[in-house]
Amino acid sequence: MSPVADLYQHRITKGELAPDPVQARAISRLNQLADELAKPASSGFFGLGGKPAPPKGVYLWGGVGRGKSMMMDLFFDAVKASPKRRVHFHDFMLATHAFIHDWRQKTQDERRKHPAHVRGSGDDPIPPTAKHIADSARLLCFDEFHVTSITDAMILGRLFEQLFDRGVVVVATSNRHPDDLYTDGINRQLFLPFIEELKQRLDVIHIDAEKDYRLERLSAAPVYITPLGPEANTAMDEAFNRLTGGAKTEAVDLEVQGRTLHAGRTAHGVARFTFAELCTRPLGAADFLAIARNFHTVLIENVPQLSSEKRNEAARFVTLIDALYESKTKLVMSAAAEPDDLYPAGDGAFEFERTASRLHEMRSDDYLAAERVDVAEAD
Repeated sequence: MSPVADLYQHRITKGELAPDPVQARAISRLNQLADELAKPASSGFFGLGGKPAPPKGVYLWGGVGRGKSMMMDLFFDAVKASPKRRVHFHDFMLATHAFIHDWRQKTQDERRKHPAHVRGSGDDPIPPTAKHIADSARLLCFDEFHVTSITDAMILGRLFEQLFDRGVVVVATSNRHPDDLYTDGINRQLFLPFIEELKQRLDVIHIDAEKDYRLERLSAAPVYITPLGPEANTAMDEAFNRLTGGAKTEAVDLEVQGRTLHAGRTAHGVARFTFAELCTRPLGAADFLAIARNFHTVLIENVPQLSSEKRNEAARFVTLIDALYESKTKLVMSAAAEPDDLYPAGDGAFEFERTASRLHEMRSDDYLAAERVDVAEAD
């Protein structure tokens, strides 16, 4: 049985992917891991108590557009490990810090009654945090593994050591080799043991394909489509199919500051929204940054001409474009007019000029080829 390799070959046969020897080698390793994880946990995947160690995970790294997210999609869809969880690394760390904070607020009695309680851990929040995570996922898949925060760096070593000891298998994608994580960070020498642990527990595979598939697909047709109408709708459909390889769409719910942001049409790191979905509802910077973190490419359709009568919608649109621009998230958009004519006159037109300038830049080859930037959560 070759679950991941079969899916990969199926997409090549359908013409959705082109054969790539670098990707094929990575797929072979992911396929091996999927086979190992298909075995029941009782056959020995937990390190605690002297049982055999779990199989080695996989760390895929390389430049943008080389197919890392696509391969993660195929692996996660195919693998039979249960329970399994896929999450953007930034959001994983936000949830981890929140759990640690909540644990510290609990009384000793509340901690003892909690399912994550670990006997003998005392006031140390890391063992119960690791147990909480391990209980929810035998397999953890991380998108965009990237460490910039000292608060993250200082807990990762102990947290992941205990996750590995509990039999958790990790698969991650990143734009950086493990040796380049947290480069120039404060007290980086304290982070180095975690890097070595990561390299021992995961097979590090460089996806060094010469072709940037994402850029090729983005450059195949205009990314700013105007005017609105049937032709624009068809162009947006074609762009979404091209960028996702015709993959089946799925709905994704993003947790943002205690509420849920629904993304109804997503596939392979691409999300599709209407202007109304994003800008007529009471969304803000935190929502748009969550979208930027979780999707490398965003399609926004049916952007109308704006005016002072739509100042609230225009303000949200400005915030949305700022979030996408700062993170170098790629944008495909259908609009009623060219950027300079989207907000032609009235109160707010002058302030919109920066947004128009950014929309122009987001169509450029340099922007489309730029590496994504990790963005912090909004207050």
